[in-house]
Amino acid sequence: MARYTGPDCKRCRREKTKLFLKGSKCDSPKCPIENRPYPPGEHGRGRSKDSEYLLQMREKQKCARIYGVLEKQFRGYYEEASGKSGRTGENLLRILESRLDNVVYRSGFAASRDQARQFVRHGHFLVNGKRVDIPSYRVSENDIVEVAEKSRELDPFLIARAVAGEKTVPAWLEVLPSRLRVLVHSLPVRQVIDTQVQEQLIVEFYSK
Repeated sequence: MARYTGPDCKRCRREKTKLFLKGSKCDSPKCPIENRPYPPGEHGRGRSKDSEYLLQMREKQKCARIYGVLEKQFRGYYEEASGKSGRTGENLLRILESRLDNVVYRSGFAASRDQARQFVRHGHFLVNGKRVDIPSYRVSENDIVEVAEKSRELDPFLIARAVAGEKTVPAWLEVLPSRLRVLVHSLPVRQVIDTQVQEQLIVEFYSK
């Protein structure tokens, strides 16, 4: 399975904003963007004003990087979103939010989406009682996602249970910490998705 393996912090600096790819490090003084809030590279500080096309491309890149999706798959999500009724940008974000790795992250069972992907790949999660090890698996309304019984005593999940309530969980999900379970009440609407992207710029980029 293709995936990005380079330094995550450079990706945040390239987008000039925190993408929260490294869990708790992103909220600490060790976050590189705190000290170097400019793009990496020799000419990072002196780059000229971005063109309209570049702004659109950067917004697309930022969104893909936040959710940990590579270009081919992201383009596929966009094409699926554009074929649905409603606003294409909102459909795209709803598709990305419904990925299993994102649900695990949003529920507080992982510190980052990278960690959530690893947990899913290693078979630590069940969906409706069946093991699912595909991070891009899409949950549906009324699905039940939970930590597999054999994995519940592992340190990451013991910690997740202990700190339950410290992380804000989106309204479309309900977490039951004692059972390490999350209920998917519905798929999200744009108003409850806090991802800081301008999805209209992404639509404009692909519409050219």
